[in-house]
Amino acid sequence: MGLSEPDDAGVIRIDEKTALVQTVDFFTPIVDDPYAFGQIAAANSLSDIYAMGAAPITALNLVGFSVSKLDPSLLAEILRGAADKVKEAGATIIGGHSIDDPEPKFGLAVTGTVHPDRVWRKGGARPGDRLILTKPVGVGIHTTGIKRDKVSPEEIDRVTRVMATLNRQAAETLTGFDVRACTDVTGFGLLGHASEMTRAGCVGFEIDARAVPILPRTLELAEAGVVPGGTKANARHLEDCLLVEEGVGDSLLTVLCDAVTSGGLLAALPEEQAERALTALHEKDVEDARIIGRVTEDHPGKIRVLP
Repeated sequence: MGLSEPDDAGVIRIDEKTALVQTVDFFTPIVDDPYAFGQIAAANSLSDIYAMGAAPITALNLVGFSVSKLDPSLLAEILRGAADKVKEAGATIIGGHSIDDPEPKFGLAVTGTVHPDRVWRKGGARPGDRLILTKPVGVGIHTTGIKRDKVSPEEIDRVTRVMATLNRQAAETLTGFDVRACTDVTGFGLLGHASEMTRAGCVGFEIDARAVPILPRTLELAEAGVVPGGTKANARHLEDCLLVEEGVGDSLLTVLCDAVTSGGLLAALPEEQAERALTALHEKDVEDARIIGRVTEDHPGKIRVLP
């Protein structure tokens, strides 16, 4: 699996029982604390491995940093945060590369493994399947609120914890069920990544807007215009893909398009397994997981957003 059929990571079969899964991601700081930034960047990079149903084994650091303009201790804290998160994932950092860069950047190139017959793809959802989301949305709006000094210290702590949480527990729990399709929710927002799944599977989605887990006070911030440019771009890009029913307000629709960093897994499972899967996720402390919609044969490639 590669560029001919884009997915969350590239996959190459090694033998009948093993396939390598490879991905890479990095970005500029989105929180002030360097240790937290390292943790978030690592969790985000590892997420694509989990979205493929795989387990990470190794990681390489990718660093852009100016040691002449910034305190090297900041970089040490970024690397420490990432190392702790990679260790939590059960993987090992085996090297990396750095360049002199006036704007700090950090991320990981990650390799994982999976049985070739158990790879999760974006396509594969079937009519009647239920959709489960494992983390709340609204992350981009809150990180924009951090930059504009519009959120409280408690809200900063909450969104930081959400971003730094690995998708490991969610992925390992869902391996006990028949995951038909899966992706992780990141920069294109919930509806953007859901749209990728509808196109890949030639199906339609119905998403219950009120069932989607949302960070507290996100709607209030959106109504006040605390919205990142990426979120606005997502909304414009998705105009032709959405069937929005009356009663879904503009602010709520904006939140559903919000550009996420290190978001949760969006998985399609058979209807008869969905409630059991949700219970299992809650028992494993994936407390924000919710059933947010269903797959339909109607309007393939489009998403109906219900109030």
